[in-house]
Amino acid sequence: QARLEESGGGLVQAGGSLRLSCAASGSISNAKLMGWYRQAPGKQREMVASMLNWRATQYADSVKGRFTISRDNAKNTVYLQMSSLKPEDTAVYYCNIVTPVESSWGQGTQVTVSS
Repeated sequence: QARLEESGGGLVQAGGSLRLSCAASGSISNAKLMGWYRQAPGKQREMVASMLNWRATQYADSVKGRFTISRDNAKNTVYLQMSSLKPEDTAVYYCNIVTPVESSWGQGTQVTVSS
């Protein structure tokens, strides 16, 4: 199973920006679906952004216009650019990559937005 490693999380003030990276141990060129999810304390994991078949993107209403998902096949990496961050964006962020044969999850990276 492909191993995913997220990075780029941290502490940022409200209104700031972060870029999360999800590096895969293998090629992601055959990935059908890639997504970023988050889970805040006491809440269920929710989809934040997804990319289907290289181009069809979908975002949670709460992040539309602020977050952007992208991929770099040459680097086997998926990104989540987050701008205008709000305290309610505080959560552990996970990436997920689905290929024709498997679904892989990373261990997560903490994002904390202070007010």
